Amino acid sequence: MASRTTDWNTSIINEFRANEGKVGGYFAGRPVLLLHHLGARSGVERVSPLAYRREGDTLYIFGSKGGSPNHPDWYHNLKANPRAHVEVGTETFEVEARVTDPAERDEVYARQAADVPAYGEYQKQTTRTIPVVALKRIQ
Repeated sequence: MASRTTDWNTSIINEFRANEGKVGGYFAGRPVLLLHHLGARSGVERVSPLAYRREGDTLYIFGSKGGSPNHPDWYHNLKANPRAHVEVGTETFEVEARVTDPAERDEVYARQAADVPAYGEYQKQTTRTIPVVALKRIQ
């Protein structure tokens, strides 16, 4: 039996692909990408729909998990296997993931929380520091 999260992700992924990268509902009006990452232990490819922030040629993703006390699985997977690929709009490309250092993390997260106040709320809901991961396109 599929989990509620799996069903939710599948519906977002299907909507994303049917609408050239645009989705409604929870993600309405936000830029969304599909992150293809390998399981840290299983090696199985997973796909996660994530809101992102573009700054120059870097895409930033946020391990908020809605303010949960635990980091999302994709974060652990990227730490173990930093090469991944993303779907952005109708384009698919490879990326190298890098966990940001504390100073960069704080600056980027503050800008994201200013633009999307929910991120400020997520940080208030948890005692962990929500990680920020930079994705750089591999040429």
